[in-house]
Amino acid sequence: MTFPKSFRMENFLEILKQLVNPESIIVHGGLYLLLFVIFAETGLFFGFFLPGDSLVFTSGLLCATGLLPVSIPILILLIILAAVLGNFVGYLFGKKVGVLLFRRKSSFFFKHQHLVAARVFYYKHGGMALIICRFLPIVRTFAPIVAGIVKLNPRRFLLYNVIGAVLWINSLALCGYFLGIYVPNVKDYLGYIIIFLVVITTLPVMVSSLKRKRARVKVAADVVVK
Repeated sequence: MTFPKSFRMENFLEILKQLVNPESIIVHGGLYLLLFVIFAETGLFFGFFLPGDSLVFTSGLLCATGLLPVSIPILILLIILAAVLGNFVGYLFGKKVGVLLFRRKSSFFFKHQHLVAARVFYYKHGGMALIICRFLPIVRTFAPIVAGIVKLNPRRFLLYNVIGAVLWINSLALCGYFLGIYVPNVKDYLGYIIIFLVVITTLPVMVSSLKRKRARVKVAADVVVK
């Protein structure tokens, strides 16, 4: 049985819309979908568009309000494991075939500039980039892949991987959890909170991207002048 092209596209867009909505992921997909999205966003190159930060925060908040039926220690532990495993898969992917990504053209599920940004950030900060990048959307997805490409020592990678995941998950999940505990009806303002969180977390990435573009324009201008 076949469906009209418009119907299939509408369904695809609706699924995509649900996947970038943190509350929808948890309410409709439960704990398992939550863990899968965190896994994909932290290590699979096509998962860069998934809402990692806001999802971790929302999971803590909904845990406090009882909509996510799991204790906060178990929730945090499971999300940390998903994030560590996601990074590890990204590292192995980068180590085996990651170099080929630099030759790949950009597409809907892959943006070449995101990989380049992660490489620049990694070379600037070294292994510590794996910890810092946990708090930077998009770059977070590609950082372990770059670590695999440059063949970072597996033990060092594991150390940075675990430390970054623990700091990232605990800070956001506990923030959401205690907000849900101590602020009445905070769930009614979840949409505004998520927008604020997205702006705050993506601002450093946007600023860095603008700096790189200005640097390229300056270099091009200098070449023309010479």
